Amino acid sequence: MNSTQFMKTLQQVPHFNGLAEETQQAFATVASRRHFDGGQVIYLEGEPAESIYVLEAGWIKAARMTLEGREQALMFLRPVDMFGDIAVFTGTPYPGTVIALESVRVWVIPAKTMLDLIPRYPDLAMAIIRHLGERVLHYVNLVEDLSLRSVEARLAHTLLQNSELNEGHLIVPRREWTTFDEMAVRLGTVRDVLSRALKTLETENLLRVEKHFILLLDPKGLAERAKR
Repeated sequence: MNSTQFMKTLQQVPHFNGLAEETQQAFATVASRRHFDGGQVIYLEGEPAESIYVLEAGWIKAARMTLEGREQALMFLRPVDMFGDIAVFTGTPYPGTVIALESVRVWVIPAKTMLDLIPRYPDLAMAIIRHLGERVLHYVNLVEDLSLRSVEARLAHTLLQNSELNEGHLIVPRREWTTFDEMAVRLGTVRDVLSRALKTLETENLLRVEKHFILLLDPKGLAERAKR
């Protein structure tokens, strides 16, 4: 049963949904399922990269901590995605700490197994190349955001990226862990600056902050702000 469940999850991972059944079966025989509660650390920055993970349910955060104690988010992941792979493929320790933001389920694949499978399955190698290429683009965009865009522009861009249609309205749901502090970490700023940015966009009637969601009143206007 577990192998069937894992294969269903793997088929939803971008770039891995086209893998041959034989390749998927090779994964399924070694993958194990684990559960983490909200706030629990999945792995720490600097730990040996012994596993690759596939996120089946819940949200996680990858971040690095400065010597001064400031946190910089590297990425927020939701189902279904793979993480921990960059360190495994480069033979380095995990570059950031990964934390469960809520109750999550993950599939764990031993690093050695993944490295052994790559030479045997060309379709797996191509899927990994595409996945790593996507990660490179993510970090290029992150550098651009932090160095070239204002906090208001980064906020507008992030809200549009994470919006969804609900009863005819475009909203960004606020999960239990989506505090202003967590949002500030995601944008590479601090709470006070984020609060001012939200207030500015709200004053300009671009959005409205509610308890359980942020309502995007003017998506086109937000898209223009995201360019500044």
